[in-house]
Amino acid sequence: MTKAGTYPRRGLHGAVVHDVGVRILRGDLRPGDPLPTEEELGDPGVSRTVLREAVKVLAAKRLVESRPKTGTRVLPRSEWNLLDPDVLAWRLEASPDAQFFADLVELRRLIEPEAAALAAVFADANERKAISAGLERMEAAENGLDHTLDADIAFHIAVLKASKNPFFAQFQDVVSTALRSSIQFTNRIKGRSANVAAHAAVRDAIMKRSPDGARTAMRKIISEVLDLIEEAESLDKKPAGRSRR
Repeated sequence: MTKAGTYPRRGLHGAVVHDVGVRILRGDLRPGDPLPTEEELGDPGVSRTVLREAVKVLAAKRLVESRPKTGTRVLPRSEWNLLDPDVLAWRLEASPDAQFFADLVELRRLIEPEAAALAAVFADANERKAISAGLERMEAAENGLDHTLDADIAFHIAVLKASKNPFFAQFQDVVSTALRSSIQFTNRIKGRSANVAAHAAVRDAIMKRSPDGARTAMRKIISEVLDLIEEAESLDKKPAGRSRR
């Protein structure tokens, strides 16, 4: 499934943007490095025009900068637009460490509890219905009747939109990426999935128009994800057991 909001990868131009973007996020191209030439990209179809257009896309994401005399070079991480959907997706593709997942979830912990509190105050009938539908999908997924992760994402995005805050709603790509990436990192812990009862507590508080209850319930969900990431990271740090001879 193509992630909403990302730059199309199809075609030569999109392929160059994707390839160079991932190489920057992976650290193959470091801050200050010049961008590869047409010849170095290794595809005979890449022309100067194609590369120039790719540079415009990467520059808009603050990954590179073009200057007279010095040419186009990779910018330091502090300049990158880390919330850009492509940058998030490329960072995930570049095999991020546990800190990446933890940082994303920390951002969620700042935003989503407040979004839930606002939803409890401002959500209209349709938005409340969308939140309930997301929870119903999560319940169906427990019985194998829906996709677990897609249902979880639908619930959280419905809450963001119901906050009536357009800035919070803009974080739906961040939340989607955070959920997908953290699941990939923590799925080594068997038997763990989204806590449907905890999500029901958020829904119930929103329906009761209880901002404090919604905030607390959502904060609990995000904190549990952080705990799970720490648990998964500790598994990575354990020394491998001796094999039997």
